[in-house]
Amino acid sequence: MNDLLFLPDLTAIEPPQENETDMMFKVEAIYPPERCPECGFDKLYKHSSRKQLIMDLPIRLKRVGLQLNRRRYKCRECDSTFWERLISIDEKRSMTRRLLESIEEQSMSKTFVEVAESVGVDEKTVRNVFKDYAAFKEREYQFETPKWLGIDEIHIIRKPRLVLTNVERRTIYDIKKDRNKDTVIKRLLEIEDRSYIEYVTMDMWKPYKDAVNIVLPHAKVVVDKFHVVRMANQALDSVRKSLRTNMTPKGRRTLMRDRFILLKRRHDLIDRELLLLETWLGNIPDLKEAYELKEEFYKIWDTPSSQEGEKRYINWRQRCVSSNVKDAYKDLVRAVDNWNEEIFNHFDKRLTNAYTESINSIIRHIERLGKGYSFDSLRAKILFNEKLHKKRKPRFNKNAFYDALPNMFDHVTDHNVSDNFGIDFTTFIKELEKGEL
Repeated sequence: MNDLLFLPDLTAIEPPQENETDMMFKVEAIYPPERCPECGFDKLYKHSSRKQLIMDLPIRLKRVGLQLNRRRYKCRECDSTFWERLISIDEKRSMTRRLLESIEEQSMSKTFVEVAESVGVDEKTVRNVFKDYAAFKEREYQFETPKWLGIDEIHIIRKPRLVLTNVERRTIYDIKKDRNKDTVIKRLLEIEDRSYIEYVTMDMWKPYKDAVNIVLPHAKVVVDKFHVVRMANQALDSVRKSLRTNMTPKGRRTLMRDRFILLKRRHDLIDRELLLLETWLGNIPDLKEAYELKEEFYKIWDTPSSQEGEKRYINWRQRCVSSNVKDAYKDLVRAVDNWNEEIFNHFDKRLTNAYTESINSIIRHIERLGKGYSFDSLRAKILFNEKLHKKRKPRFNKNAFYDALPNMFDHVTDHNVSDNFGIDFTTFIKELEKGEL
């Protein structure tokens, strides 16, 4: 009987009862307490007992309950009474510590309902265990400060939330409840070694820039080119939509269907798509002008340096403001003029935080799996799932082999702790595709 339990301080007193889904063991403590916890006196006697249900890890896919005959003792010296203490049981949750640890681990990647049903406890219990575990992980984890910090937003529970990324390592550094300027400032101030941050990528949202200038004045701000070139596609698409009003129903449907050809780069088109493109551009001059402006704007980012890029932009701008479709591109021109330095800082390292755009679809998937999750629960499931962390092993520590000669290596830094960079984006997607999240 005891071979099934393997608990150090409990023993089964009867064979287990079981049905199709569950098993029940009647258990009691192996050893009585030796001393009174109040005064330390060793003369004790049994005072009373009670039956207590303790949940344990499943056995052979069956949920396990332990009916514990728990004894109460009284001290002959100080007359205090106490229940026997058991190291294998978590008193707060009325479950074994090993089950508690299993729930903590499972709840990071499974829904609370799935975990509750598999171990035989209430869903609310799983939620509370997860909440305590997430609070512990919040205190425990300190991800490595990024050299290249990304600031973006993702949509969780119908609201944009601040997401900080490690651009170099392609990991998620943190997620906060909103993207307000005060929230950004507060979070950046919490980074103790923030002087390590060299570049900060972002979209063209002024509160981000203001927050960085206040807290990280030494860091160079880089507007992610993804957000800039996307505006060129939007401008072209607005021209396409405006031209549809004067077309036949069949022409409108065809142009609608072929819009993806217009939005692709010319060098990415196959022969059939090139033929369709040339047909459209040959028949509609304004569409041709808008398309060529889009292509020329993209070519700015193919240049090897910021100086060459700025020259190309000046030439592109001159053509744009004198074209028939200039109104469609006016927002893009205004954006580049207002954020000129930050946009062309892209050429320093060619940094991009564009991969965070895909995180939104991943977050939505997790939301669907666990409807009713709070923001804090979703955040914890994303940030503190250890299976998804990108870590770097510590350097070889020769100090460990020279304990007898401590003075010889006093100058060597201890590297026993692994570097943890946060949630690896690539692993995140793979686990999602396998159905592990």
